[in-house]
Amino acid sequence: MWDAIYAAGQPHGITPYGTETMHVLRAEKGFIIVGQETDGTATPDDVGLGWAIGKAKPDFVGKRSLTRSGMMDPTRKQLVGLLSLDRSTVLEEGAQIVAGRSMEPPLTAIGHVTSSYQSAVLEHPIALAMLSAGRSRMGETLYVPMPRGFRGTVAPLAVKVVPPVFYDPEGTRLDV
Repeated sequence: MWDAIYAAGQPHGITPYGTETMHVLRAEKGFIIVGQETDGTATPDDVGLGWAIGKAKPDFVGKRSLTRSGMMDPTRKQLVGLLSLDRSTVLEEGAQIVAGRSMEPPLTAIGHVTSSYQSAVLEHPIALAMLSAGRSRMGETLYVPMPRGFRGTVAPLAVKVVPPVFYDPEGTRLDV
């Protein structure tokens, strides 16, 4: 059956791919994985899905929770993209994000990396992260403590905060 499907798809450019490729493709488009980019504290708006909330509905499950002051706090963590400024280092998933270059403890984390991959089509690493006041930080340079060398030394890796959609942000390929 595999051979028949593959042969039938050849005129249409079919190609096999695995789950790691699917992870990279969804991250390039800024698509989330619930449980990876989200946790029990993330709201739809935090991950860029505020458009999916039926604001015109008189009531829905969770509506009251979304109107609480803590849910509208401008410093809430929001989904962003990160690019390592060296354009070669793939960030570690779960790595903390800090505002300053100093790696002297104590460090104050303002976010964390949720997904990180080498993008073949973009030819550089990409990462998604949940970052305090993330959408207001576009273009900022922040730092991710990364292990370097031996004996557990840590060095700051500079990253730029960017929108979470790295590939085809206008969605033009969806209309092909």
